[in-house]
Amino acid sequence: MKDNDRPLTLTNAPLQYAPKGEMGVVFLFAKIAPKLQFRIEEIRAAYPDCIAYRHVGDREKRVRIEFEFKSSNFRLHRHDPKQCDCIVCWHHDWAAVPDNLEVIELKRFFGVPFKVWVQVAIKNQWDALDRGNRLSWALSSRITHGDLLLMYRGYPNCSITDLFRFTDSRLRRGLAGWRDGEANFGQIERLSSRLDSPIFLTDMRNHKVLRTAPFIRQNMQGRGLLVSEYWPYLYAMLNERNPKHRRVLAKFAPERLSA
Repeated sequence: MKDNDRPLTLTNAPLQYAPKGEMGVVFLFAKIAPKLQFRIEEIRAAYPDCIAYRHVGDREKRVRIEFEFKSSNFRLHRHDPKQCDCIVCWHHDWAAVPDNLEVIELKRFFGVPFKVWVQVAIKNQWDALDRGNRLSWALSSRITHGDLLLMYRGYPNCSITDLFRFTDSRLRRGLAGWRDGEANFGQIERLSSRLDSPIFLTDMRNHKVLRTAPFIRQNMQGRGLLVSEYWPYLYAMLNERNPKHRRVLAKFAPERLSA
């Protein structure tokens, strides 16, 4: 980010813009700690950063908290998970976070909007799309709770046919199935019935702006393609062709987009 660029504006926050580092995370946590039933005992330089007590039923539970800008920084800093109970971060991007660690992602509390992804579904996954309204799906590690997923059925369909939303609180590692190795999985939820009029790859290739988009030039290759920059054009096409879905689409109007 350039020095003269402004980060995302926050709502209902003591900080005007989204934090750029760990100090901003600490500052914002002070705002929501009472709401989450935390009573802060100590903020310190030693690991973990914070000692707090949290109301649980009729008692208080001691909670050891580490502040990070991204949850994955906990691993990069080589912290011992056994000495901590909770990570407070701005962005949760660590799919393999240990089960004993609670992650509190602050952006969910301060009006940060959604991002838009094109999520590719290969042919042997189409039956799952047709049958299910709540699915476990392989996703990008950069996805955030509430993001919009445009489900793209690959060859031979080659079109955006369904609208889903990422509703999970965290990603989990699991065997990929379609290739060797593991992938990040999370729960997605259908927003509406299948689109009456899909957007085909040929439509996007013929669009004067979309045809220049990286995901079009790369022939829709990749499991999770971030397309927020081009959402206004995709939104206009979807809205015009699918009047029955306009009420759902209105909740994701381009002016509400995250960076």
